[in-house]
Amino acid sequence: MKFPLSILALAGALVGAPPAFAADPVIFRLAISNGQFVPKELRLPAGAKVKLLIRNDDGLPAEFESYDLSREIVVPQHAQVTTYVGPLKPGRYRFFNDFNPAMQGEVLVDESPK
Repeated sequence: MKFPLSILALAGALVGAPPAFAADPVIFRLAISNGQFVPKELRLPAGAKVKLLIRNDDGLPAEFESYDLSREIVVPQHAQVTTYVGPLKPGRYRFFNDFNPAMQGEVLVDESPK
């Protein structure tokens, strides 16, 4: 079967085309400082994938753990880690430091994206 040159050119262009990617996730930052999460309440948009950068300014390792978000990640002292959450439904999601359970915070997911 013979194809018109225009169809072959289009097929060749599509094969060489770069892949389409979804929008980059929104970046939010959370710090661990003086034995506390800063901020204690982190507001995230609903329905969006979020890149969460967690920086530990303290001299001891900490653990960002959340049963609600299904996350558990050790943050070494004076270091930063990255984790992704979402897309999330509106609501409240608790997190804590498993090495110091009194150190707690909360993700508040708003109805409208920001």
